[in-house]
Parts: sequence; C-alpha cells; structure tokens
Amino acid sequence: MTKVPAITATFWVIKVLSTTIGETFADYLAVNVGLGPLVTDAVMATVLATALIIQFRTRAYTPWIYWLCVVLVSIVGTQITDFFTDTLGVSLYLSTGVFAVVLAVVFVVWHRQERTLAITSINTPRREAFYWAAILTTFALGTAAGDLATEALNLGFRNGVLIFGGLILATWIAYRLGVSQVLTFWIAYVLTRPLGASIGDLLTQDKQFGGLALGASATSMLFFAVIIVLVTREQLLVNRHGVAEKGRGPHGGHRADYLWAGAGLVVVAALGLGLSSTHATSTDDTSSSTLVAADQGQPANGQPGSKIGGAVPARKAHPTTKLGDLTSFARIVTDVKGKVAKNDLAGGKNRIKDLEVAWDDAEAGLKPRDSGKWHQLDDQIDAALTVLRAGSPSQSDCSAALATLLTTLNKFDGV
Repeated sequence: MTKVPAITATFWVIKVLSTTIGETFADYLAVNVGLGPLVTDAVMATVLATALIIQFRTRAYTPWIYWLCVVLVSIVGTQITDFFTDTLGVSLYLSTGVFAVVLAVVFVVWHRQERTLAITSINTPRREAFYWAAILTTFALGTAAGDLATEALNLGFRNGVLIFGGLILATWIAYRLGVSQVLTFWIAYVLTRPLGASIGDLLTQDKQFGGLALGASATSMLFFAVIIVLVTREQLLVNRHGVAEKGRGPHGGHRADYLWAGAGLVVVAALGLGLSSTHATSTDDTSSSTLVAADQGQPANGQPGSKIGGAVPARKAHPTTKLGDLTSFARIVTDVKGKVAKNDLAGGKNRIKDLEVAWDDAEAGLKPRDSGKWHQLDDQIDAALTVLRAGSPSQSDCSAALATLLTTLNKFDGV
C-alpha cells in the first residue's frame, strides 16, 4: 500500500505548477497581507506539520492530501532558503553547497536504514519520513541552486526556463538510456523547483523585464485551477479503482495520462499568452523621460530650471548599474516623503506599502540585472519600512531614511 503516486506525466506537471503556487502564496502572505516573513514562516510551518500528520495517518495514497503536502513543502522549503539568504545573509554558493550535503546525508542514512531509495517502496512510516525529509531538502536545494543560476550568475528567468527545462530533458534521456531510475528521479525533482519558479516569473513579471505581465494573482489562479482539475481526476480514479500497485502504470492508462498532462500544459500556455496579449507594457506617462528630484522643490538631476513635472534631459545609462527605469519606485518614495514632511506619518506608512508590493513584484526582473545594487536598494527600502512602521515613528528618522533611499534610486536610475 504505497503512500506516494506513480511517477507519470501528470505527476510532473502538477509538481512544476505546485512549485509556483507555493512561492507566490508565501510572498502574498508576507507582503500583500502584511504578515511579514517571520510570521509567514511560522504559520506555514505549522500548517505543513498538520498536513503531514494527516498524510502519515492515511493508510494509502490519497491524492488531495499528498499534493497539499507537496505545495506546503514547496512553500516551507523556499522559505528556509530565503531565511538563510535574506535574513542571515548567507551566500547562495554556500547555501547551495550546504543543502546539497544535507540531501546527500538524508540519502545515505535512508539507504543504510532501508537498503533502498526506490520511490516504489514508500510503504512504511519510516520510509515515508525519509521520503518527506528528502522532498523538503530538494525544495530548499532547488531554490538555492535556481537563485544562484538566475540571480548570482545573472541568467534571468527566461534563460532559466531554457536551461532547467533542457537539464530535465537531458535527465529523461539519460533515464531512457538506462541510467538509474532512482538517480534520475531525484535529479529531475530538484530541477523542477527552479524550472517552476522560472516559469512563474516568466508569466508574472512585467513586459519591460521580459515577462508576460499576468501578475502573481492571475498566474496563481491559472496554475491552481489546472492543479485542482488534475488532482481531482487522480482522486476520482483512486476512489474508483483503489490504489494501483507500483509499476503497473497510472490509473486510466498511460495514453490518457499523457493526454491530461498535455492538456494541462496547453491550457496554461494558451491562457497565459492570451491574457498577456491584453496587457500593454507597463509604462508611466512621465517615467520614460523624467527623473524624480530628491526634494520636491529642487531641480531634477540638479539641472537648473528642471523641476518635477517639467521637461528634463533624456535618461542616461549609468556605468554603475543595469537596473534601468526606477522612476515608478522613486515616485512612490517622493509621495511618502511629502507626507512625512507634513508630519502625516500614518499616511506615509500606508503609502509605503505600495512600494513594498511593487518592489517585491519586480524582484525577479530587477535582481538578475545587478544583484549587488538591487540588494543595496532592498536594504534601504527595508530601513524605510522599519522606521515608518515603528511603534513610535520619528519624523526625522523617517525623513532621513527616505532621503537616502530616494537619492540612491535617482543615482541608479537609467536606461
């Protein structure tokens, strides 16, 4: 009585889609809802523990419980890597190496205890515990390795889709040529994490960053709908036929499984491209030709006679950064700075939420361009958020943090 599904085409489609759902939902709770990373981490870890208790208490593979656990493991695995990288400042090179070692240790202990790593043998509580420990570690490793490739190495999410998709294809070819099923499965499982994240970024990022501009909400709803359909089909087949013995193929046959998996991919691609065609490239009426002055009464770029809202010289490329057009962020900071100058700290606190959301949404497009300068701005945005959200915010502290941030935005802004 196996506790995990057969490894089929629909398995891989659901796995990739659930990866994107997990990442975007965690960001939504932390940023849009405003729970923050620590509260979000605690909440999702608690929910995951509850789901795993239910999973362990089931006597056989139950699709909706299993895939709920996978989505939650995706969220928590991503949060573990983000905690090391963003909170503790651990480099992606180090975290990738550490998680690779941890995964190797899990496999060594698993094999010594059970004498097998076969996915077809997850039929005891101890083997299932090893399985979920490995799954959690693969998500953390996949997140770190994916971020390292697309951000630290400046590959971007478009190249990420091609590279990780190509590596998975090469892994499948190796499997067909006789390489170990266990080895190729776990390699592919790690690679689906950065592939799913790259696909999600491709759909959600604005067109100016090379994405399709669907946004996180639309992309999550689209992926979630396809997952629900495929998992519901799995659940109905299990209810009808019972749990199939491993090695006998998927419920309903291989051909039907390929058709459902292919249909899921076609729906995602068709709706993604269709919805993208309705979104024009995000531009601001003045963002392509103006810079925001650090002080509303000062000339923009320090040029005499060049005020906010007036005609200014065309934006120039800066040799120190490749971040590009940052005026949409600078405009929000200018609004917040104006409210703080009037001692409307509550209004400034509310308005800076827009900056937090916009900056988080643009991360996948901006960060690969110049990760060092992105981190510099990210730290300054965090500093501004901290002083504005303090229990008793100081007008002078808020003004100083916003002035520093606005100066840096204008310094890095360019084409």
